[in-house]
Amino acid sequence: MNHEYLTVTSLNQYIHKKFEKDPYLTKVYVTGELSNWRKRPGHQYFVIKDDKSVLSAVMWKGAFNKVKFEPEEGMKVLITGRVSTFEKSGQYQIYVESMEPDGVGNLYLAYEQLKKKLFSEGLFAPEHKQLIPKYPKKIAVVTSQSGAVIRDIIDAVRKRDNHIQVVLFPAAVQGDGAATEIAQQIEAVNQRSDFDTLIIGRGGGSIEDLWPFNEEIVARAIYNSRVPVISSVGHQTDNTIADLVADVRASTPTQAGVISSPVLSDLIVSLNNANNIMNNSIRNLIRTNQQKLEQLKRSYVFQDPKRLYESYQQQLDILTEKVQVGFKTIINQDVNRFEVLKSNLIAESPKNQIKSNQKQLEYLNTNLINAIKIIHKQKNDKLANEIAALDHLSPLKIMSRGYSLVKDSQGNLIKSVDQVSNKEEIKVDLSDGSIAANITKINQKKV
Repeated sequence: MNHEYLTVTSLNQYIHKKFEKDPYLTKVYVTGELSNWRKRPGHQYFVIKDDKSVLSAVMWKGAFNKVKFEPEEGMKVLITGRVSTFEKSGQYQIYVESMEPDGVGNLYLAYEQLKKKLFSEGLFAPEHKQLIPKYPKKIAVVTSQSGAVIRDIIDAVRKRDNHIQVVLFPAAVQGDGAATEIAQQIEAVNQRSDFDTLIIGRGGGSIEDLWPFNEEIVARAIYNSRVPVISSVGHQTDNTIADLVADVRASTPTQAGVISSPVLSDLIVSLNNANNIMNNSIRNLIRTNQQKLEQLKRSYVFQDPKRLYESYQQQLDILTEKVQVGFKTIINQDVNRFEVLKSNLIAESPKNQIKSNQKQLEYLNTNLINAIKIIHKQKNDKLANEIAALDHLSPLKIMSRGYSLVKDSQGNLIKSVDQVSNKEEIKVDLSDGSIAANITKINQKKV
């Protein structure tokens, strides 16, 4: 019986095509718990499981970027996707197209997760809130150019102070890409230095409509804004992440315009009141100083100015006299001290010391000369004795009595006939000279 054997690759390809063509597997809805979850920077690979089974899952990067919440290990989720195989291993798996939390809204969960994250980082902390300027010149508004928000803000500001300039920075406030536009416009406002206040907002709507203001990119743009931010998103009952991060939250766009601008008429009244208070204070100060001036004019200082310095003149005379007396006392003390030092110096004059030292020097010089003479005589006597003793022991003295010294040609003293040979030249030293001779005969004593 003949069989046609398939390769592993062919079999896997066949099974893969079966899965791809099965209409029941092109769109499936699965619920289960996330397992082996570890968020990766690109595509996600994980497992869906229940009490009895597990299912491998793959979610491509583009699909995962649309997930609004942060998946966690063990979280129960609702998944939509298609089932197919991975040809290389033959393993079947679900390719996830969308994912939502089971039992709680996707956007609500994402909202709570981001809220918790930003709170832990301190983005909602009161110490980071900036004060809204009381008297702005220019207000920036980031919102849709076609909505009613910008008109409500402009109307509210102009009713209070029509000198304030309101500038629109248009941005989409709902839909894909809206969060990025809003963040970019907030940054654009901060790149300029002529805005005092920034208002962001939109009208009411569902959580999906308001979602761009719950995005992390918008929250961080508000937090990093150097221009104080007023958030006016939705209605009073709506609470967005932008409201929590902003420096001030307004319930409506109109209220945002009210918060950002003073009432010009109230300001004028306040300035007039302040002006009146200042004028009254100046008049009272002038009146008080005029009274003080009149009192000073009537004082003895202005009536008889000499009396002002009479006591000082007398005090100057007293001090001058004390200074003169003090100088005289110091001079007398110095003169007396000088005389004492002069007497001591005369008594300790070096002349007497010099004379005494000269006498001592003469005495020592005489003793030195005498000592030298005695030593010289002793040395001469000793030298004469040593010369006499040396002369007595001198070989010349002995040689003068007929003795001589016989030496060979090298100058060695000859003491025995064994040291010479016939015809050898020798030298004979006498007391008055020397003789050169040759040996002609050697006679040796017999023992």
